Amino acid sequence: MSTQSVLTLSSLAVAVAVGLSAAPTASAQSTTENTGVIEEVTVTARRRAETLQDVPIAVTAYSGDQLEMIGALDITAIGQTTPNLTLEVSRGTNTTLTAFIRGVGQQDPVPGFEAGVGIYIDDVYLNRPQAAVLDIFDVERIEVLRGPQGTLYGRNTIGGAIKYVTRRLDDDPSARIRGTLGNYGQVDVVFSGSTPLSDTFRVGGAIASLNRDGFGDNLNNGLDNYSKDILAGRLSAEWDVTDTFFLRLAADYIQDDSDPRQGHRLTPGNLTGAPVLGDVFDTRSGLNNPVQEVEARGISLTAEWDINENWTLKNILAYRDDETRSPIDFDSLPSDDLDVPVIYENDQLSEELQLIYSGDRWNGVIGAYLLDANAFTAFDVILGNTGAAIGLPGLNAFTLGDVDTDTWSLFADFTFDINDQWSVAFGGRYTSDERTSRVLRETLIGGTSSFFGGSAIPIATTSDFQGSEEFNEFVPRVSVAWQPNDDNNFYLSYSEGFKGGSFDPRGQTTAAPDLDGDGDIDEQDIFEFMQFEPEFVETVELGWKTSALDGRLKSAIAVFFSDYTDVQIPGSVGVDTTGDGVTDSFIGITSNAADADIRGIEWEAQAYLGESLLTGGDSLSAAWTVGYIDAEFNEFVDAFGVDVADQRVFQNTPDLTGSFTLNYAMPLDLFGKSGQLSVINTFSHRDEASQFEVPNEFLDQDTFTLWDLSLVWEDDGGQWRAGLHGKNLFDEEYKVAGYFFPTLGLEGSITAFYGNPLTVSGTVEYRF
Repeated sequence: MSTQSVLTLSSLAVAVAVGLSAAPTASAQSTTENTGVIEEVTVTARRRAETLQDVPIAVTAYSGDQLEMIGALDITAIGQTTPNLTLEVSRGTNTTLTAFIRGVGQQDPVPGFEAGVGIYIDDVYLNRPQAAVLDIFDVERIEVLRGPQGTLYGRNTIGGAIKYVTRRLDDDPSARIRGTLGNYGQVDVVFSGSTPLSDTFRVGGAIASLNRDGFGDNLNNGLDNYSKDILAGRLSAEWDVTDTFFLRLAADYIQDDSDPRQGHRLTPGNLTGAPVLGDVFDTRSGLNNPVQEVEARGISLTAEWDINENWTLKNILAYRDDETRSPIDFDSLPSDDLDVPVIYENDQLSEELQLIYSGDRWNGVIGAYLLDANAFTAFDVILGNTGAAIGLPGLNAFTLGDVDTDTWSLFADFTFDINDQWSVAFGGRYTSDERTSRVLRETLIGGTSSFFGGSAIPIATTSDFQGSEEFNEFVPRVSVAWQPNDDNNFYLSYSEGFKGGSFDPRGQTTAAPDLDGDGDIDEQDIFEFMQFEPEFVETVELGWKTSALDGRLKSAIAVFFSDYTDVQIPGSVGVDTTGDGVTDSFIGITSNAADADIRGIEWEAQAYLGESLLTGGDSLSAAWTVGYIDAEFNEFVDAFGVDVADQRVFQNTPDLTGSFTLNYAMPLDLFGKSGQLSVINTFSHRDEASQFEVPNEFLDQDTFTLWDLSLVWEDDGGQWRAGLHGKNLFDEEYKVAGYFFPTLGLEGSITAFYGNPLTVSGTVEYRF
């Protein structure tokens, strides 16, 4: 750690001793100055504006202002204070998201697998996880809905949904500029603004330049490791065509030119004896073809027509695409022992139509959703050392996966208020998913394929598969809520969800067995070997939301039980494609091999603790979250037909997650301006967790706790804000992802990727 960082950290520690503080509440609620009442935040979890207290759903919300107050960098930050949520940057990437809610998610970002957690930007579903590590800027709020979703909007998702909502434009001219400097060479600049061009038409936008040196170095090629070089922007135009008809056109763009994120070897090289490096953020990776680059863009047109005082018609038309070029060096050594250059290309066109009703006793939505998407991946698996050892120079196992998704659905969800205390809700969704897949796998010699500028020669085709299948499902939802008074809301709900089937994009048709037992491996055997069916979850949830002590305490408790069946188990195994006894490639094997029960409890609370004894006008408030989950496989059939449920665990799902926050605020005048200083402090805890279903002594992460601290001053006029932010002040070293291929290649590949180390940054924002 640099001397500057140590001095800054010391200053932060002194502030803690004086202020005894912590972070803003985890559920987008804050204490109203001088009143002690925790004010509510409005969310649209049920397609209408409601307070969190009134929504009979397990939902956590964060306002954009809160996220800025704590110096949150990207969407993964909310994983620290949301119960039973895991958000991580995927292995070998800078901007691909791995998301799990209540044990359900998607580990591998290749095409052919539906996401277990839906990510939305302004109601537009992101079909793929690439470029989904969204940076925090120009955000109105982020909502996290836990449990199956699909009867209210968008795509069906089995685990939950995360909604990233950008700011609407102001009626008056406004602008803000924010600058940040931090250790590791962090330099961020964000500018946003809007202006009306007439009484009914407004334009605005935001641009962000986010830069940071690496936490470590590539000791082989001199590149930074874990660096950040992102340019992002948004533009929007809003038109009140009439008093009842509104249009919003929005576009966004992300360009990520960060250096490639390479892994840290956990074992010495089997061939060269290369030692394990002392710094987990350092690497010796030799691959830099292609040069790391991510580009994503999207455009959407939202139209809202208030037909009358009860009915609103809303339409969301959107197009998105992204391209990723990445050099993933599995072995993280200079030689091409296990080098995987990869290309991801995704595009999607979506259309959603909603008819929303709001009345005295009935509220609800009827909708239709269409999605036409393509996900393309091509990657080499260069095994230079293995090829040289067996007389096949430049050995390469090339894979191409191309998946088309055509889906349509009809959904509806209505709530009926029986009386002032009781209400019932019921909904359902019918979905038709059609998957069309092409999988091509070739064994090449002579280095890289044409996709990466090479001219390798094919010597064998191990897969040349084309297939199409349609999956049709109906899932219901029903709930009952009882509000005996304004301060309590009890609810009981039952919901179902499913994740569509597909074809394994890395499957090898020559490995298909004789599934029908007729003594011949035919096309039907290959089709069934490559295909996997949908998975399902049935969830019962009991919740209680309460406000007590005249609004000084708010609490939300949810207890849930999920029956998780036909669980899709994607995996990769090493294979010998040449028949010489040497493992020279890996293939995907995905099956509906498991059945599980998931039980858990979630508690979120905020409390106003009163005025402190330090100075007049001081206030102290706290927030805490607890998530406990007991996820257990009842059945887990391995590739040999053996039930190994007692040897398997849920990946990326710690038993216990929790956070404690405490917010101390005091009046403070600076530079002749009256204002308020907030000392904001967060402790977040995660129990041990496994990266994969098979426990792994190298990659599993032990229990750890993070400590974040922010000192933020704001003037009373709302023009100036200055903050000092410390993240991971315990400097915890914790794994977020990894690769485990100990027998593939001659060096062995057991590599890990880590969460951010201790960072310190200062931010100044001016609004005008």
